[in-house]
Amino acid sequence: MANRSYLYSADSMPTEDRIPTSIRCISEHNWNIPLAHKLMAGYDTTIVPSMIWSPRIGIAADYDRGAALLRDLLHAVGQGLEDDDEFVTCVDKTTAHLERQRARYFLLETGEMISLTDEDPVAGVQRLVSADIPAAVAQAEAAIAGENEEWLASLRADWEEQLASFYSTALYYSFPE
Repeated sequence: MANRSYLYSADSMPTEDRIPTSIRCISEHNWNIPLAHKLMAGYDTTIVPSMIWSPRIGIAADYDRGAALLRDLLHAVGQGLEDDDEFVTCVDKTTAHLERQRARYFLLETGEMISLTDEDPVAGVQRLVSADIPAAVAQAEAAIAGENEEWLASLRADWEEQLASFYSTALYYSFPE
């Protein structure tokens, strides 16, 4: 079994007592937490109860701002990949999927990824929220502003791994609507 990072959307955040109703599947990615997931969980980021695991290791964030950041970065990356049909198709599919699955919050589940390390899961999520996600957002914002061309060039070379997560309406962990 592959360990995955899972991204969902919902109109409310999970609480200790309940998970949101009408959870929409956004994306899953094997073996790491891709840049796309970090960016989509990049604004108004907060730790919430997990919808899948017992510890308080879920992450919630503002959907509209995270989706806009990803779209803006895809546009910036695409300025060097205009002739790459796979990239253009990926952007079109990603944009359409994000519009279809739109809600108030992104909900990021990283428990499987954090369990791969010796780090305490709660500490691992805290590190993601306080360091890793803000660093990714800062790099993306700088690149979009034209201040990080070297980083953009590295993304153009590795866009499939970092930006083309598996987008679907059904993930390994899906929730009934």
